[in-house]
Amino acid sequence: MNEMTNESPQKSFWQDTAECWQRLPNKAFFFVLLGGWLLLFQFFGNPILGYVHSPSIFTWMMSQYNRPESDDSHGPLVPFLVVGIFWWKRHELLGLPLKMWTPGLPILVLAMAMQIFGYLIQQPYITIAAMFTGVWALMGLAWGPQWLRYSLFPFVLFVFCVPLGAHGQVITFPLQQLVSWLTEKVAHVLGVDVVRVGTQLFDPSGSYGYEVAAACSGIRSLVVVFLLATTYGFIAFDTWRQRLLLIALAVPFAILGNLLRMVLIIMVAALVSFDAGNYIHASPIFSVLPYVPAIAGFLLMGRWLERREEKKSSA
Repeated sequence: MNEMTNESPQKSFWQDTAECWQRLPNKAFFFVLLGGWLLLFQFFGNPILGYVHSPSIFTWMMSQYNRPESDDSHGPLVPFLVVGIFWWKRHELLGLPLKMWTPGLPILVLAMAMQIFGYLIQQPYITIAAMFTGVWALMGLAWGPQWLRYSLFPFVLFVFCVPLGAHGQVITFPLQQLVSWLTEKVAHVLGVDVVRVGTQLFDPSGSYGYEVAAACSGIRSLVVVFLLATTYGFIAFDTWRQRLLLIALAVPFAILGNLLRMVLIIMVAALVSFDAGNYIHASPIFSVLPYVPAIAGFLLMGRWLERREEKKSSA
């Protein structure tokens, strides 16, 4: 005779997603308002038509993402990442007391005021901030204050949707100087004579030379590492202290990764040949090298934080 068990069969990905979708209240209310809100930015979003001749803020953003040598090309991926985080936390979100919450309306009014102000003074960055603030406010209207509070952290990721453009030089130039200085010092420790002139590195005979350009200095990897830290912190940990610690480590981890890549290029150029150093510089395989210290560091720090919490709970 077959034994009866109380174990329910494990749901598939699609079954679980469909069930969560059915449990989500006020869907029509939210998505109708969301559609209307995004249409506003489609037709009255871009205040500087002279640069990108379209009224859409989305068209303006894509034009910035697709610029040659753009450091903002990651922007279109961020909304998918945020949606993925919301899906990952779907059971926790649906466990909250979800209800219509009219106090979210003042936040929406604030977002509208930001949009009008940004449009009048022709500042698309304020317009973008207004758009994401409005989406966050609509979530509060549809699902209540606890959802609003819980979703604040993943909404921080939308900061990485804002194209930096020339404004990124405020970050890139100090990084260029720091990485070039560190590369010179580490190369000397390893016995390779390198001469640094500004952000350029040469050997004394002049047989090879490299410039620590803006992209090589870490602005791209810094953004990606920040995204990794924020995503991992939100998924793996529940307290703001732990999450902020991981985010704070993004800067030294990004610098360490780019330093590792630059030192490898200099060492190969000095010990093998300039062409070999150029191969390391241009290789897509070695371009992922800056992320290795960050991923390893986040995993080790995450494990340390987990053990620390385990010791506290056992004590």
